[in-house]
Amino acid sequence: MSALLLPAEDPTLSPYTGWTREHWLAVADAILDGAARHAGPAQSLIRYPGRSGGYGADVDALEGFSRTFMLAAFRIAGDPTGTTALAERYARGFTAGVDPQSPERWLRPDEVDQAKVEAAALALGLHLTRDTVWAQLSDRTKAQTIDYLGAFVGGSYPPNNWAWFRLIVEQFLHSVGGPFSAADQAEDFALLDSFDREGGWIADGAGRAFDHYSGWALPFYPMIWADMVAGDARHEARIARYRARLDDYLDDALHLIGADGAPLFQGRSLTYRFASAGPAWAAVLSGTSRHDLGMLRRAASGQVKHFVQHGAPGADGILSLGWHHPWRPMAQNYSGQGSPYWAAKGMLGIALPAAHPVWAATESALPIDTGSFTRLLAVPGWLASGTSEDGIVRVVNHGTDHRLEGDLQPDAPLYAKLGYSTATAPVLAGPGVADPLDGVVALMRGGRPSHRSGFTVGTLREEDGTLLGASGGRAHWPLELDAGPDHGVGTTAVRTETGPIIDIVSAVRGPWEVRFVRIREEPGALQDGDELRIGGWALSAEDVAAEDVAAEPLAGGGAGAADRSRRSRILALHGLLSASTGVHIEDEATPLATRTAIPWVSAPPQTTTWIAVAVLLGTESAAPTLSTLTDDAWRIGWPDGTQLVVRPDDLAAPVTPSPV
Repeated sequence: MSALLLPAEDPTLSPYTGWTREHWLAVADAILDGAARHAGPAQSLIRYPGRSGGYGADVDALEGFSRTFMLAAFRIAGDPTGTTALAERYARGFTAGVDPQSPERWLRPDEVDQAKVEAAALALGLHLTRDTVWAQLSDRTKAQTIDYLGAFVGGSYPPNNWAWFRLIVEQFLHSVGGPFSAADQAEDFALLDSFDREGGWIADGAGRAFDHYSGWALPFYPMIWADMVAGDARHEARIARYRARLDDYLDDALHLIGADGAPLFQGRSLTYRFASAGPAWAAVLSGTSRHDLGMLRRAASGQVKHFVQHGAPGADGILSLGWHHPWRPMAQNYSGQGSPYWAAKGMLGIALPAAHPVWAATESALPIDTGSFTRLLAVPGWLASGTSEDGIVRVVNHGTDHRLEGDLQPDAPLYAKLGYSTATAPVLAGPGVADPLDGVVALMRGGRPSHRSGFTVGTLREEDGTLLGASGGRAHWPLELDAGPDHGVGTTAVRTETGPIIDIVSAVRGPWEVRFVRIREEPGALQDGDELRIGGWALSAEDVAAEDVAAEPLAGGGAGAADRSRRSRILALHGLLSASTGVHIEDEATPLATRTAIPWVSAPPQTTTWIAVAVLLGTESAAPTLSTLTDDAWRIGWPDGTQLVVRPDDLAAPVTPSPV
């Protein structure tokens, strides 16, 4: 239930969310009022309560200003005459923040790298408020602002989405007569172009790095930059390409929103929450999107409403470190109390005036609103399945781990799981992080599960409404970890033990996955005492409990967990007659609820032979069946009556054996 006082909903204009522009403004104003209550005397530093992040309290306070200023800039741009006090407040903050002699000055981009990120938010906001905030700054403050932002010119940054920060900063500086480097721009574009993948997808760096940054950063900033250089013929072709690629990306991304507006819970920086609405608004801002305005607004409103209904922001206007509620383990090492306000990206729409046609467009359906679907997302290697009965979207992951193929590194729980959904979260706290159980196929050795990062991607395809995908790689155990920080993409192993190659093939339809697993026979790869263990979905709820599935007519038994409306099950279908099963329950393991249950099945490992289990997340109880046709072919009978013959050998990843 929302902690905010919101206007009455309009089910005629917005049949899916009820939200109008007034709802968006109410949320923005609540956040901005909360920022004002925590601002220092000079308004330049906003210090939210709570423990400091990894970069210290001064960086947290800079983030508090810069990120809420971006939200304020959207608010001001959409209603310049009605927001004069807001513009004056943030202008005062600039006056103190860029003054080297001010006791409330900002850390500079040439003092701390994180200030380069915040410089982009400042430049973006100033671009949108040229006639309001920028116009009322004194000549002295303008000069100091240019000097502050200019410290980024020629500066270094990590080779990922940060390239856009320098581009945005320098483009704004160029527009106000500040320093600008054509060489920087060429270097930045060259790096960013190397991240482009088919279908509008963008990797956040060199690895298989696909997550919300593929939407809330990498295609978002190009639309802001396009607005900055509008009318410059030198950039027309690049702008057209960016607009087309954003639409292509949305073809997939709009399938990754649950019926309740929940975004896919996968990837780092999830405490930014409804920043995930950013790409939908960026498409509206472009003015050329082929996607229906009503659907884009439904996508954006649904995601923000999802969090507002769950108390984020709270009644005090604060966005805590967490998901629905404060949950400190959500924070990456770089996350401070001001970090969650990157959620402002998802509020870009309020920069559009009340007369913009998007606000008058009747909401239209997202893919999940029109019925159950399957969709192959080839670039991230995701088999996406949405089910209308429960409104859940889930992906089975055979392509993303934020690693390079062959890197035998620890699994990052936000990237390397076999499954992610809009209704579950992977285990992010406790022993299940280093020794994962949920969403894994692992070989247990000495009580510890193997990891899968660095796997090879196999065949991905759709056949008669069933999604098929595969991956495989060498089982490995991190024995000693580097002492450096984990920024959400996983730690680094100093010493690793290796085992056999494990092949995984998935067939996905509706809420079910039939998962085939094979351990390849290699001399010395297996050890006495090794055990194969397969974990199901981590189901979090206050009332979740183990579910009795003993009555199921299954060859090898199964295990399940259920709350009031959903089930997580894993059922042995083939080759696991001696399997043991169970449900592991942990407390405070995910940000979704206090208690989390994970069903699992375990059996002695067999080599060369495929075994099979069925994995469920949803409300359906009827299970798929599996019948053997030959030694390498099986017929799956799905609960909807559809049948499909699967030959796992034809799909398995081409992993080349190497010495163990």
